[in-house]
Amino acid sequence: MSITPESVQELLNSEDFGERIRGLNQLRQIEPTTAFALVQPMITDNNTRVRYAAVSQLDTLGVSDQDTALKLLRDRLFNDPEPDVQAAAADAIGGLKLTEAFEDLNNVYHNTTEWLVQFSIIAALGELGEPKSFALLKEALHSNNNLLQTAAIGSMGELGDPQAIPLLKNFAEHEDWQIRFRLVQALGRLGGEEAKAIITKLVDDESEQVAQEAKNNL
Repeated sequence: MSITPESVQELLNSEDFGERIRGLNQLRQIEPTTAFALVQPMITDNNTRVRYAAVSQLDTLGVSDQDTALKLLRDRLFNDPEPDVQAAAADAIGGLKLTEAFEDLNNVYHNTTEWLVQFSIIAALGELGEPKSFALLKEALHSNNNLLQTAAIGSMGELGDPQAIPLLKNFAEHEDWQIRFRLVQALGRLGGEEAKAIITKLVDDESEQVAQEAKNNL
């Protein structure tokens, strides 16, 4: 049976949340503008998994109408009761490069107690590409949560501001090899002689993964 907008709509209207999720997955196989119209009511579905699946698709489906996508994502970022859905909204804002939503992300980061939401915001900032993100990423670098630090290091590499290098160099001796691994990747993106010198030292890292990544970035 072929997948059509009508067949997908039927699934999305089902009382069974599993069928609704199946319908959301099938949106990838129909024309994007039509799919975007169909996904919008699902953003506020009463089932968390359905809302998560719907919001997670907005970074691709929202390309055709970024103004509407921004309104939908702001609503879920601020108002959804589930951290997973808020995190998905932050991811999609980054994916769509909606730089006008930076202050929204900044506000939620400072007002939430959910580490997952904070992590997703920091991870999204690199892709977002807003220079004003630098101060928030610098703040996250000093978090006592290794996952937030790792995300901040990666996003600083993506943001591409060489001012990050002096802030990042101390992580070359961090006890967590995954942080050192992400550091090498970030420094490789940032480039320059200072970054190269740090990467060169990490060629002899005790972690094989870090050492190999350092060699790959020289």
